[in-house]
Amino acid sequence: MRSTFVIVAIPFAPRADAGHRLARVDTEAASRAFRPADALVRPATQDDLGSVNEIYNEYVVQSHATFDVAPTTMEWRHDWFGQHGLGGRYRVMVAVADERVIGYASSSRFRPKPAYETSIEVSVYIRGDAVGRGVGARLYTGLFAELRGEDIHRAYAGIALPNPASVALHERFGFKKVAHFTEQGRKFGRYWDVAWYEKALSPA
Repeated sequence: MRSTFVIVAIPFAPRADAGHRLARVDTEAASRAFRPADALVRPATQDDLGSVNEIYNEYVVQSHATFDVAPTTMEWRHDWFGQHGLGGRYRVMVAVADERVIGYASSSRFRPKPAYETSIEVSVYIRGDAVGRGVGARLYTGLFAELRGEDIHRAYAGIALPNPASVALHERFGFKKVAHFTEQGRKFGRYWDVAWYEKALSPA
């Protein structure tokens, strides 16, 4: 299973030669392009996977927010999607505006051992020109609404630091910081800390 960490924000430029389109979003143009209310959040379909993979790979190449270092293939993405469904613990939601996918959120298996099955790991990724428009919050609202009533005890999110907007989003949704690992991953020639956040979804 790939190690993916949560992003919802403009990442910090990790290297001087990176093009880093995500960090140069024209916010005025983005505001003209759509408003958060314009984004439809719905379950993902196979037809969305090309856009989902494109959004994710943008961060693979440009950001420390995911610890993948090579773009994911469509074959891998289809396998990943096959582990999710329209019911159960593991879901994928997309946000759509102007008939294009501008972000997605997922809940996935936290660890493969059976005793972990009531824990999930969540993540959210937003297209560069849609960052800062409230899309991440809409996606999480939709995702947690879909998960309501499922046999899930805890949700976890790993956030590669620094990423203050992602931290703020998760705290807004009731996540609490439970761990801080120093220099847990190496990417772009340097080490990055990772904070883990936890949300209770059912009583202890």
